[in-house]
Parts: sequence; C-alpha cells; structure tokens
Amino acid sequence: MSTETHVSAAELRAFLHGLPGVDQVGAEERAARLATRSIKTSAKAQAIDLAISMVDLTTLEGADTPGKVRALCAKGVQPDPGDPDVPRVAAICVYPDMVGVAVEALRGSGVGVASVATAFPSGRAPMEAKLADTRAAVEAGATEIDMVIDRGAFLAGDYLKVYEEIVATKAACGEAHLKVIFETGELVTYDNVRRASWLAMRAGADFIKTSTGKVSPAATLPVTLVMLEAVRDFRAETGRQVGVKPAGGIRTTKDAIKYLVLVNETAGPDWLTPQWFRLGASSLLNDLLMQRRKLATGVYSGPDYFTLD
Repeated sequence: MSTETHVSAAELRAFLHGLPGVDQVGAEERAARLATRSIKTSAKAQAIDLAISMVDLTTLEGADTPGKVRALCAKGVQPDPGDPDVPRVAAICVYPDMVGVAVEALRGSGVGVASVATAFPSGRAPMEAKLADTRAAVEAGATEIDMVIDRGAFLAGDYLKVYEEIVATKAACGEAHLKVIFETGELVTYDNVRRASWLAMRAGADFIKTSTGKVSPAATLPVTLVMLEAVRDFRAETGRQVGVKPAGGIRTTKDAIKYLVLVNETAGPDWLTPQWFRLGASSLLNDLLMQRRKLATGVYSGPDYFTLD
C-alpha cells in the first residue's frame, strides 16, 4: 500500500478512535502465559543464533567516540572472534554524526547502519531541523533511520501533525528504511500504542519500534504483543508487511527468547527474520554469546570473556 498523502485530521481521528480497544488484562495475561513457554536445548541454540542476527547493536551516548563506534562495528561483524560460526548482527545503531565512521567500518560486511534522527530522543525540534537530521544521516550512508514521533502532539490528539511528520521523514529517507519510535512508556495506554501503530503504518513506516531506551518503562512484552497484533492485522488488510522492533531493557537470553516466542505466536513465523523483527540492545549480545558458548562447551565463560559494549 502506498503512503496516503491526502488524509484529513477528522478522517484520521475517526479511524484511530474507531479501532477496537485493547483488553488490558487479556493482553497482559497472554504475554505472561507465552513468557512461560520452555524450549528444547536444540531449539534454544537456534533461537540464540536467530536473536543474535536480529540485534541492532546500539551506542547512543554523548561520550561516543569514533574508536568506540569502530570497536562496536567490529563486534557486530564478528561477535565472538573465537567462533566464526556466530552470526553477525543485523545493524549498528548510532547518532547521525557517527554514521560515516560506521559505514566505513562496516563496508562489505552486510551489517546495516542505522541512525537515530528527528531530534532523538525527545522529538522536540522544528520540522526543518528533523528533516535536516534525517537527510544528513542518509547522505552519510545510513541504510536505516530510527525516527521519534512527537509524543506531545500525539497525546494532545494532533494525529495529523504526527502523520505528516512521518510522511515527510519517510520521503527524506530515500532508499533507507524508516523505523518509527513511539516511546511507549510515555503513551501510557495500550489503546494509544495500537493507535500509534496504525498511524505510523498508514504513514509509510517500514518498522514500528517501542522505545528510545532513554525512558522507563521501555520495551515490554504486552506492548510488543499489541504492536505485533497491529502489524499482523495491517498486512491482512493491506497486503503490506511492516516490521517490529522492541528496544530498551532487553538484556538477557531469556528475555530475547520470550520475544521470539511472542512473535511466532502472535504475528507468525513470517516475522521471525531480521528483515521483519529486530531487538534494540547494547548489553544483550554479550549474554547471548555467553549462553551460546555454554550450550556448545558446557562451560559458562562469564561476562569478562567478551568485550564490553
């Protein structure tokens, strides 16, 4: 489905408020039930490798340096130097001014370069500045843009403003994929998460993403469940598939596997690929590597075996 460039505020509001309400108790109970699923050891090994391949390895700190970004890129390409069979990560996610460093470090590796943009993490800046932010990252070589919505506008009910900002940012992305970050911890209700999901998808988002990682709570299983239901229903209605990226607070292998089960049972196996599902994380990769080594050798290597991110 092409982006709907001509939509009125009234039509958008009517559509979003006409969506079925989310059963809060039901969503939380289903997410909790799926989180208790156990998987066999052989399936766990496959799940760990799949999770590694879905990681957007991220550094978004004011103290980021070119050296830190290069080291992160090297780790993303070869997560465990002692085991060449470990898959590479999906992408390295950095601030726009570090995109060029990441592009050079990742050249020929097949690992994507994601850049946050649009006045991340607050989203509070003039639209001209947001679009300049986006264009600069794309011109530097970013293959993916992670934008933040204006949560103030959304919560005030100015859905058209949010919609038009997504449409404009998508246009500024050119060939780069657009991930739209909701900051679900600030949206408060599951109904708002569902509305934001449909709004972003109608505006042309390639991915919908829970959080910046800068606000608590960040990703949660029930919120991700609501977003997965939205992309499933959107594809059924329009034929267009949209990806999902929970980010923030996903730190352990156990957490990652819970999300993979949630994807499989909610949206279905079509989403169990890095093309359609990502895990935004900085510390998760080390735990996945430790658990992978333990499965392979029977020995728990400990956190100091792998480089700190």
